[in-house]
Amino acid sequence: MKTLTPRMRAVVVHGPDDVRVDERARPTPGAGEVLLAVEWGGICGSDIAYWKKGASGTASLAHPLVLGHEFAGRIAALGDHVTGLDVGQAVTVHPARPVGDGVLPERIAGRTNLYPRVRYFGSAAFDPHTDGGFSEYRTVDADQIRPLPAGVSTEQGALAEPLAVALHAVGRVPELRGRTVLVNGCGPIGSLVVAAARYRGAGRVIAADLSSSSLAVARAMGAAETRDLSAGEVLPEDVDVVFEASGAPAALGPVLRATARGGTLVQVGNLPGTAVAAALGDLVTREITWIGSYRFVEEIDDALRALGAGLDVTPLITHRFALERAEEALAVAADPGSGSSKVMLRLGSVRTP
Repeated sequence: MKTLTPRMRAVVVHGPDDVRVDERARPTPGAGEVLLAVEWGGICGSDIAYWKKGASGTASLAHPLVLGHEFAGRIAALGDHVTGLDVGQAVTVHPARPVGDGVLPERIAGRTNLYPRVRYFGSAAFDPHTDGGFSEYRTVDADQIRPLPAGVSTEQGALAEPLAVALHAVGRVPELRGRTVLVNGCGPIGSLVVAAARYRGAGRVIAADLSSSSLAVARAMGAAETRDLSAGEVLPEDVDVVFEASGAPAALGPVLRATARGGTLVQVGNLPGTAVAAALGDLVTREITWIGSYRFVEEIDDALRALGAGLDVTPLITHRFALERAEEALAVAADPGSGSSKVMLRLGSVRTP
C-alpha cells in the first residue's frame, strides 16, 4: 500500500446544489475497525437527491455529509482485535448497520433490512449523519467488510451493493427458473434486475423503459426483448412475473395490466411517500400478488459470488470521473439526456486484482 498521508479528500454535500471536494483529516481505525483506501464509488439516486434537494426521502441534511454507499477499495490498516483480514486486500462494504437491540418480531426474524432504524453509509437519516465512502479513506467496522473474489476488480466490487438490491428483489419470488419476466424501468437497478433474473434462471426477460439508451444497457445485461415506451410501444400482456423498477406512480396501472392473472408484481422502485393517483383495479380482479422489495439483507454475499462466477456488470458503467470532478459526475448521473446508467467515481489510485 502507498504511504498514508494525514489528510484526505472527500466529496461532501453542504446543501442543495452545493457539493464540494473538501480536505479532511484521514481517519484512524479503532478497535474492531479497518481503514479502507477507497478506489471506486458508484453514484446512486440518493446521492443525487442530497445534492439537488438537500434531502433524500424523509432524511434532510442538518450539516455537511460525505456522499456514497456504493464503494470498494483495499485495506490500508487494521485496528486492534481485527482478524481474518489483510492489509492490501481488495474488499467492498455492506453499508447497513441496524440500530437498537437487534430484536425483530418472529414473522420477520432475520430480515435486518426491515429494522425500524438502520444507519446507512451516506445517509442523513440520523443526526449526526452517517458519512459515506466517497473519500480517499474511510474507517469501516470489520464485520461490514466483504472481501472480493479473485479476479473481481474494485470497480466491479463497488457495484456489489446495487446488485444485492437486485438479487433481493428477484429473491422475493420463490422460483424464477424458466418463467417469463418483465422489468419496467431500466435505470441501474432495473438493468441489474434483468441480470439478476437471468442469473436466477428466468427463461425470458423483457425490459421496458422510456429511454433508448437505458434499453441498450438492459439488452447488454441480458434482456431478450425490449419495449421503448417513448416510441409508442406498449408493455406485453400475461407476464408471469413483473418487476416495477421505475418508481413512477403512473406505471402502476400498466404494470398491473401486464401481469398475468394470478401472477406476481414486485415493487422495486421507490414510490412517493405522498398520495398518488393510480389504477389498481387489476390487483383484485386478476388476483395479483403485489410484493415490496427494500434494500437487501445479506444478498451482498450472493452478489459477490455472482461476480466471482462471471456475472458481468460492466455494461452498466457508462461514465467514469476522477474525485475532483464529482460535481460534474453528479450532473451527468442526474441528466436524463446524458445517456448515463451507472456513473463511477475514481476515488483513489487503482490497482489490478
